[in-house]
Amino acid sequence: MLSFTTDDLRPQDRFDHWCEVRARNLFGVTISLNPHERLNFRGRFSAASAGGAILSTMQASPYLVSRSAADISRASSDSLCIYQQTGGASWFDSKDGGEFVVSANEIAISHSDLPYLTRPTTAHGFDLRVLKIPFTGREDVVHGARGLAPSLLRHDPRLKTVISASFAALVANSAKNPEANFDLAVGHLAQLALLARDRVRPGSPESRAALRFGFLQAARSILARDLHRPGLTPAAIAIELGISLRQLHLLFEETAMTCARTLTVMRAREAWRLLKDEPMRPLAEIALASGFDSSATFYRVFRNIYGMTPGDARAGIDQRPKS
Repeated sequence: MLSFTTDDLRPQDRFDHWCEVRARNLFGVTISLNPHERLNFRGRFSAASAGGAILSTMQASPYLVSRSAADISRASSDSLCIYQQTGGASWFDSKDGGEFVVSANEIAISHSDLPYLTRPTTAHGFDLRVLKIPFTGREDVVHGARGLAPSLLRHDPRLKTVISASFAALVANSAKNPEANFDLAVGHLAQLALLARDRVRPGSPESRAALRFGFLQAARSILARDLHRPGLTPAAIAIELGISLRQLHLLFEETAMTCARTLTVMRAREAWRLLKDEPMRPLAEIALASGFDSSATFYRVFRNIYGMTPGDARAGIDQRPKS
C-alpha cells in the first residue's frame, strides 16, 4: 500500500511535491494552483492493489487538473476508471462526455486514457475514491471500456444502487483483509459499470452474475444500515431493492446463510461491539440498540451464537467472538 500526506512537509514545499508525487507520477495529470494559494495547500493520498486493480483515495485542497494528450502519452494507464465523489463536488469537462458535476456519493465511469479537465466546485476540495481496472488480462472489459467518455450514472437507479454497494464493499473488505483475492469482486464491478453505460449485453451470463453479486452487496448494505430496526424483514429489503422476495432468498443461497440468519448474526455482532465499547450501558438497551425485539430474544440468540450469555461476555470481554 502506498500512502502520502503533505502534513510532514514545509508549507512552501507541499504543492510542488504533490505535483510530482501524486499528479505527474501516479495519476499522469498536470495540476495548477495560484501561487498565493499554495501555502495553504494540504493533501492526503493512498493507493492499494485489489484484485489486480488499483484503489485510490484522496483528499486535497482545490486546484485545477488536466489530463492532456501529452500526459496520456507519457503516462498511459489504459484502464476502466470508476470514480466516486465521497465529499464535496467536482466539475468535469471532456471532449466527448461534455461538462457535468459529480456531487457527493455520485459515480462517474470512463476510459482512463481520454483527455479531461476537472476541479472541485466547493472549498471542500477533492474528496474521492477511484478504482482503475487495467485492461491487461481482462479482454471482456477492453471491448466495452475503450474510448468510454466520462459520464455520470443516471438512467437506472437500481444499477446505481448495486454499483455503489459493490464499490463500498470492495473498499471495506480490502481494508480489512488486504491480502485476500478480490479478482471476482473487481470483475463483477467492471461488468456492472459497463452495463450501466450500455457497453455490454444485459442478458449475458456475465451480466446476470454481476447483478446477483451487486444485489447481494446492496442487500447486505441495507442490513447493516437498518439492523437496529426490530421490524426489518427480508420482504422490506426486497421492496427497497426492487426485486422479488424469491430473488432475494436466491441471492443468499450462495452464502450458506439465509437473509434472516445473516441479519441475526449481524445483530449479535453489533451487540458484542456495544458490550465492549459501552460497558456501563444496560443490557436491555443494548438489546434494543442491536435490533432485537426483546431481551429474551437477545439472550437466546447471543447464547446460541457465542456460547455464553451477554452478561458472561461482558464479564470476560477480552475474549474474541467466535463468529
